[in-house]
Amino acid sequence: MSTILVVLEVRDGSVRPVSHEVLGAARALADESGASVIALATETCAADAAHLGAAGADRVLVGAAERHSPDGAAATVARVAKENGASCVLLAATARGRDQQGRIAALLDTGFASDCVAIDAKGPVFTRPVFAGKALIKVQIHAGVAVASLRANHFAPAGRTAEAVIESCSSESGKSEVVEISAKSAGRPDVAEAARVISGGRGLGGPENWHLLEKVADAVPGMALGASRAVVDAGWRPHGEQVGQTGKTVSPELYFAVGISGAIQHLAGMSSSKVIVAINRDKEAPIFQHATYGVVGDALEILPALADELQKLGLQ
Repeated sequence: MSTILVVLEVRDGSVRPVSHEVLGAARALADESGASVIALATETCAADAAHLGAAGADRVLVGAAERHSPDGAAATVARVAKENGASCVLLAATARGRDQQGRIAALLDTGFASDCVAIDAKGPVFTRPVFAGKALIKVQIHAGVAVASLRANHFAPAGRTAEAVIESCSSESGKSEVVEISAKSAGRPDVAEAARVISGGRGLGGPENWHLLEKVADAVPGMALGASRAVVDAGWRPHGEQVGQTGKTVSPELYFAVGISGAIQHLAGMSSSKVIVAINRDKEAPIFQHATYGVVGDALEILPALADELQKLGLQ
């Protein structure tokens, strides 16, 4: 029986939620192909057998490395894949995942498919967006092992009743280590992983009006703040919030585009959102061609009213 290897992403000693989604995709693939699912954390972490088993893992291997090493982690993944006869290696399409996928594929002498939104077990065949999300292509890797990264919010944990077996494994050493991640804590979810996002553009007028977006986000559980490239370039918001071709790709259940015209670069980062709500004064703005719901009006007047109504619902 073949094996599907899932690379777990660890931060601050915990497995990130996006890895549970990758496990769900692996489980669905394994159930169709008769494979088993092994989850691998290349560094030490608090691995929960019940949660990881429910998400889709049969076995969980926890490495001995104290810190993440890009080259060391890739070497560990490649070694474990070979030892367990893995036919497929899956990981999340995060910043770390994108850094790892090419390294892993090179060590396994194979190719990879990045930022995938669907998987067909026959092959397997991976579906990924191209041309700024305007088209989808199907990719099949004709080699011994298929390596692919999966976009967040397109897959779900398996949700089964099962408990994984936790085992220890050695980790390969690398030439470099991530000693510390210095990031400003905003107290909100990462925009790339959040199920609900509200993003602002130049239509908000200036950074002094950003609190209007924050009030809406405060009224909706788990809502993240995003921004257009123009806003980030102007210094209104940090680059970590940028959504678009040169920022982060998001696929939330709900996406608010406030004061954003809808340039192709921005659409490339959010067009796969399930529901898009656009608020813009310009009724001819391109964003309305892609929106599920559109509101033509002044965002500075609409946002306070929206925040008030959401607070009345008591969603928290």
